Amino acid sequence: MQFPKNIQNLINDLSELPTVGPKTAQRYVFYLLKQPKEFLAKLSGDVANLKKDLKICQSCLSISESLVCKICADRNRDRGTICVVATQPEMLAIESGKRYNGLYFLLGRNLRPQEGIDVDKTNIAALIKRIRNGEIKEIILALSPTIEGETTSLYLAKILKEEKVKITRLARGLAMGSDIEYADEMTINNALKNRSEV
Repeated sequence: MQFPKNIQNLINDLSELPTVGPKTAQRYVFYLLKQPKEFLAKLSGDVANLKKDLKICQSCLSISESLVCKICADRNRDRGTICVVATQPEMLAIESGKRYNGLYFLLGRNLRPQEGIDVDKTNIAALIKRIRNGEIKEIILALSPTIEGETTSLYLAKILKEEKVKITRLARGLAMGSDIEYADEMTINNALKNRSEV
C-alpha cells in the first residue's frame, strides 16, 4: 500500500534517526496523526527552534545555554579531574549517578579509522590544550567499552602519558560492547569508584 506523500515523507525523515527503522517511524507518524493540531504545532516549533540560542561550552565542549556550562561554572567541583567522554549523553549518564564531582571533556566522537574518523575529526587536540593550560591532575577515560571506545582509550593513554597527569579508566563493571549512555547508575558508580590507572 502506498501512503500519501506527506505521510511517507515523514516516515522517511524519522527513519533517519538512530535506532528508528521504517516500522517504528510509521508507528510514530500514525501516533502523530491522532494528536491535536496544537500539539503538532508545538512539536514542530520545538524542532525548528532546537538549535536556537544553544552554544558550545568553551571548557568541556558540551552543548549549553551559555559559553560556560553549569558544570564547568560550578566552583564546588574538583577542577583537577577531567572525565573524558565521547558524547553528551554519556556525560549525562555519569552525572546522573551523583557521585562524580569533577569536570568533563567531550571528544565529540570515538576514533573510527576504518570509517575515516581519525584524530583530526575529534576534539583530542583541544583536550591536550586544556590539560596544558590547566591544573589537571587526573584524566578519567570514560569511553564506552566498544571497539571504537577501546581504540580511542588506548590512543589517548599513549599520547597523554607525555602530559604528566594521572590517567585512569573506568573499571570493567561495564560489559564489553556496551554503551555508557545506557548503563544503570550503580554500574557507572562502581566503574568510577574502581577505576584503574592506565
